[in-house]
Amino acid sequence: MISLRSGRGFTLMELLIVIAVIGILVSIATFAYTTAQKKTRDSRRQSDLKALQSGFEQYYADTANLYPATCSLSATYMPNGMPKDPKTGTAYTDTADWYSCSPSAYCVCAALEGVTNTTGDCTGDQGSLPAGYTGFYCVKNLQ
Repeated sequence: MISLRSGRGFTLMELLIVIAVIGILVSIATFAYTTAQKKTRDSRRQSDLKALQSGFEQYYADTANLYPATCSLSATYMPNGMPKDPKTGTAYTDTADWYSCSPSAYCVCAALEGVTNTTGDCTGDQGSLPAGYTGFYCVKNLQ
């Protein structure tokens, strides 16, 4: 006669514990992944702004010590075009209150997702941060 209870299966409690552990591991992995994405985008923003600063300084050296008044640079100074935010796709010089340019000075800022401090605040007031952002990174004229 065949017994219906062989004793070789898992109990309901064991299955629930395994599911709970898997859920905890998935949530930890998701948090680590989103944090890494934010840090990567912030690094890209800082790199983009440093490239923009370099372009402005090259322009300054080529044009009798004047910066562009419109915060826009040609392909001569930015061969890949004006940099854009990696999350929104918006050019850094398209966000109101986050940039200022004149022939004598410039300041361009980007909102950061993974930091809580403001670095290089060169205009005094960039307005409010969008939801999900925690600080600013700014570059300004070196001359």
